[in-house]
Amino acid sequence: MDKIIIFDTTLRDGEQAPGASLNQREKLEIAEALASLGVDIIEAGFPISSKGDFEAVKSVAASIKGPIVCGLARAIKKDIDVAYQAIKFSKRPRIHVFLATSRIHMQYKLKKAEDEILRLAVWSTKYAKKYCPDIEFSPEDASRSDRGFLFRVIEAVIDAGATTVNIPDTVGYAEPEEFGSLIRAIRDNVASINKAVISVHCHNDLGLAVANSLEAIKKGAEQVECTINGIGERAGNASLEEIIMALDTRKDVFGSLTTDIRKNQIYKTSRLVSKLTGFVIAPNKAIVGSNAFRHEAGIHQDGVLKKRSTYEIIKPQDVGFYGAGLVLGKHSGRHAFSERLKTLGFHLRKQQLDEAFVRFKQVVDKKKNVFDSDLIAIVEDGLRTVKPLWKLISFEIISGTQITPKAMVKLQKKKEILIGSSTGDGPVDACFKAIDKISNIKAKLQDYRLEAVTSGKDALGGVNLKLSTKAKTVLGRGSSTDIIEASIRAYLDALNKIESQ
Repeated sequence: MDKIIIFDTTLRDGEQAPGASLNQREKLEIAEALASLGVDIIEAGFPISSKGDFEAVKSVAASIKGPIVCGLARAIKKDIDVAYQAIKFSKRPRIHVFLATSRIHMQYKLKKAEDEILRLAVWSTKYAKKYCPDIEFSPEDASRSDRGFLFRVIEAVIDAGATTVNIPDTVGYAEPEEFGSLIRAIRDNVASINKAVISVHCHNDLGLAVANSLEAIKKGAEQVECTINGIGERAGNASLEEIIMALDTRKDVFGSLTTDIRKNQIYKTSRLVSKLTGFVIAPNKAIVGSNAFRHEAGIHQDGVLKKRSTYEIIKPQDVGFYGAGLVLGKHSGRHAFSERLKTLGFHLRKQQLDEAFVRFKQVVDKKKNVFDSDLIAIVEDGLRTVKPLWKLISFEIISGTQITPKAMVKLQKKKEILIGSSTGDGPVDACFKAIDKISNIKAKLQDYRLEAVTSGKDALGGVNLKLSTKAKTVLGRGSSTDIIEASIRAYLDALNKIESQ
């Protein structure tokens, strides 16, 4: 069996998606999930880009066991130096150097001729090689590069010590037949190609990132670079979950090709990335969308009831999707709670389990039935929580069609109880303004989204919001059967992040 290497760049290219911003703790949380998922390589970030990203990459490198931890660098001495300082704490470090090779990039961005680009490519590879043996080189915008020049660069960097050569479709310009032919041409025209792994990195500007990646695999690519939920710059990257399930489902096409991905962890990892980035997954998103395993048309429902494979090519359980199955109630004990969480893929430490169980009991007192998706939300809220400076004690609302909404909010800060009240355009706005009076933090609400975690009138409501100050922008999340309480919890989550970072 031939293994396809999975290079996950959620923490680097994925975080470059407009609106995505992960702090160090959140990056580490996703890295742990990726390691559990079974990815081979985690590109943890671009260390030179900021102090925060450097520290996040360093934290991932020091903490994550198993996967290779990779840091990105331009073909510049300082970039490479800083990248190594961040990833050197990993037992399996990799430096990923990139340099554009297309005419448009060389002329307008780099303002350098081919000979200078070739010289820099070789120099940067050799320089990075002094730090660690595992070096990846990417000729940026490879799909729009002159093939003859691209072959020269690839051969030169392999001779200089590159162990992986990555072929990026940087602007998502290629189409599958064209991109596949490029990979085949590299195999046929680069004499030293067998000394390195061929990787591909496809963007989704034309909606072809997964198709291009799969075609490249057919033509001999051994590593594929992708992100959870396909997030990334502009229209995003190739989606990890789609590539994995295509390889798994279409063995008639891909034969014995395999990966080390634990498929039953896909759905949980997808949800985690969605929650931490604040990017809602489209209902019709393949593999992980809420409609991916729903059948509305009567003829489809009839077929599925008779034999699931008539309209369902993937079993929901294969990717860790368990639906909204009723599992626990108010009389359920700690053991049943713990065992169900293990089934859902959560293995909590004792303190985490204790805290989650308390939250479960609070929820079960408010809603009659608790579903798997409720449990996932309960656990995720606990795992995401920053050590809180501000805690909600209680709130009261006066509101109505002919009444100006008014809120009274009681918070705890360390051992001090503080009370604030305010009017607002609505009950949620009034609560936020009351909290602002208490905290004296001047923050602007940039985004607010409410979604039902489960179905039913007593469903848990999840709130995702974005707060910004002059210094930073943070995401806040909260859930409750009461949407106003969920909103307050999300707002306090954001405030706690502002004060803790």
